[in-house]
Amino acid sequence: MRLVATTYEEDLRLAHVMADQADSLTMSRFTATDLTVTTKPDLTPVTDADSAAEELLRSTLARARSRDAVLGEETGGTGHGPRRWVLDPIDGTRNFVRGVPVWATLIALMDGSEPVVGMVSAPALGRRWWAATGTGAWTGRSLSAASRCRVSAVDRLAAASLSYSSLSGWEQQGRLDGFLNLTRQVSRTRGYGDFWSHMLVAEGAVDVSCEPEVSLWDLAAVAVIVREAGGTFTDLAGRSGPDGGSAVCSNGRLHAEVLRLLRTGDATG
Repeated sequence: MRLVATTYEEDLRLAHVMADQADSLTMSRFTATDLTVTTKPDLTPVTDADSAAEELLRSTLARARSRDAVLGEETGGTGHGPRRWVLDPIDGTRNFVRGVPVWATLIALMDGSEPVVGMVSAPALGRRWWAATGTGAWTGRSLSAASRCRVSAVDRLAAASLSYSSLSGWEQQGRLDGFLNLTRQVSRTRGYGDFWSHMLVAEGAVDVSCEPEVSLWDLAAVAVIVREAGGTFTDLAGRSGPDGGSAVCSNGRLHAEVLRLLRTGDATG
């Protein structure tokens, strides 16, 4: 891969360095018999690997980008300014705890409200996805061993593949009827879940992915990768950007129809 020169080229290279650091740490704790797991106030699990990985990433940013703000899932926000790094040290902590290899470190840079660099590194899968504004989206093991990501050309829901994280979230949000409406219209549904659903959209292996309740650190890296792969990323209301609290990713051709079906029977509105 020849990295296209953009304003964010060096930031993307730094994201690769940070992902290397996080991968080394998280893989050393994956399936560890002494892994410490506690429960956060929102009843989601957090491990010593989550906390240590975020601390490591913050330490690197303190040295390399001391003027930038940082928002992390485990320790919140620090600093001020238009440039903000958004970190999810382990997306898919429940998988990590259970020994399921579908988890990743998510690293994003936002310039104002716009995500401009995205890194998703899933070392237990041996996969990594990344993008920066103007570079396109890529996947591989490193910058030197990468292939371009492009969304699919599927233009009919009847031929489309849909990925999601769980049914319970849609039910809790009062949106289950709309989600089931969508599942009845597509060709195939699979619960790949979390970051992987969206990266499969970016690769063109899946055509639509959606989640009803997610946080900025779950989506900032994903949004720029899907966008640079030629896809469309919005929340359930159709607003672009990763801070709407929900996510709908698609190849773009199917997006309007997906949003319409998801709103059908929506108990929240």
